[in-house]
Amino acid sequence: MPIDLSVSLPKSCAVVGLGVSNLPLVRFLCAHGVKPTVRDRKEEGELASLAEEVRALGAALICGEEYLQNLHEALIFRSPGMRPDLPEFCRAAENGSFVTSEMEWFLRASPALTLGITGSDGKTTTTTLTGLFLEEEKKRKKTGRVYVGGNIGAPLLPHLEEMSARDFAVVELSSFQLQGIRFSPDRAAITNLSPNHLNWHTDFSEYVSAKTEIFKHERCKLLVLNADNAETFALAERSPVPVTFFSAAGRPRGAEKCVFSKNDMIFADFGNGEKPILPIAEIRLPGKHNLENYLTAIALTEGLVSTESIAAVAKRFCGVAHRLQKIRTVGGVTYYNSSIDSTPTRTRAALSALCEQGIRPVVICGGYDKHLSYAPLAEALEIYAKSVVLTGQTARTIAEEIEKRGSGFPFWIEPDFRVAVEKAKETAQPGDVVLLSPACASFDAFRDFAERGEVFCRIVNDFSEE
Repeated sequence: MPIDLSVSLPKSCAVVGLGVSNLPLVRFLCAHGVKPTVRDRKEEGELASLAEEVRALGAALICGEEYLQNLHEALIFRSPGMRPDLPEFCRAAENGSFVTSEMEWFLRASPALTLGITGSDGKTTTTTLTGLFLEEEKKRKKTGRVYVGGNIGAPLLPHLEEMSARDFAVVELSSFQLQGIRFSPDRAAITNLSPNHLNWHTDFSEYVSAKTEIFKHERCKLLVLNADNAETFALAERSPVPVTFFSAAGRPRGAEKCVFSKNDMIFADFGNGEKPILPIAEIRLPGKHNLENYLTAIALTEGLVSTESIAAVAKRFCGVAHRLQKIRTVGGVTYYNSSIDSTPTRTRAALSALCEQGIRPVVICGGYDKHLSYAPLAEALEIYAKSVVLTGQTARTIAEEIEKRGSGFPFWIEPDFRVAVEKAKETAQPGDVVLLSPACASFDAFRDFAERGEVFCRIVNDFSEE
């Protein structure tokens, strides 16, 4: 049954910040008879075609440094990148406005069973796997439609009216999207936690607190946690809902419900005894971190998918774009794109996965500074890599951490990204691997990690055989 949104959407509405989720939100609101006031820090000329579309839709537009002045609308949608505790949002709320976000509104109104995934690393692959498991089950048993979105790309709110209680919505959720949220998905998973986005969050404690919003509120009935990660394991004591643990190191001690690996097999015990689910050898993705992604998705889809559906996905799924993605071999050198690796822990996981195959790559690292420690990255490079070319905003910071170790590990600094890729090519010998695994976000030079990966692929594909 379609939802009558005209009942719950006030005519006085603001959308603050245009972006991946908010332009579709403006279209959605206008299609339902609500002409919002769109507010953005950029000048109208900078927004260019975006501003033209907003005005063509009939929405008002307030641009420039004073865009938050007199924020008074009854319903205010903030961009995920804007902190919910901005003074302007707080004043508006005190004066009776309801300040929300596209994602919170979706979680509040969705008739579908929602499965939310967050964590410091592994969110995208786990979200993709969860969606694929459900899609495969749909083919076999004619279950409801499957929608995949959130931080992984497509906003889900525009699909709200076509959804029903038979359907599934699989949602990747960032800490930005979760901070200040008042609704949770029906099922939630936290893959792992390590310091991240400390340029936005006040500290690691606030970052962890934001992640816990995924299970603290109305709707949530199941929480999946990583038993091998101390930060996530500790969250079980704070959970108001039943917890299923997962572990790549055998059955978690004391866990009533769990998914785990032992003796080259994935097992699940959902309260009725251990049952084999999938031989690990059937997973086509290398590395322990990808095994953990499977464990998370299997735990999250308890009772929703069969072992046959899981096995069918494992046999064909080769990974998401920009994660250990083999590009080509040229001049005897093989190039891998793992641009999605935006933290030191993710880069370490990528290096470890290649090490399992006997590969010590020439690595390209560096990018936007999220105020993280790069000492663990320097250690991982020394253990797993042949050399590193450093680029972007964090190049000098990472170099200093390498120098502190005093091992003489070879590195070069090339501020320009293209020159850095060419330097890696020059450094590599026939038989080597060059790996783009930045360990940093991309915003110092690119729109997002996908654009960075695409640029890398173009550069590599332009290399000629010598």
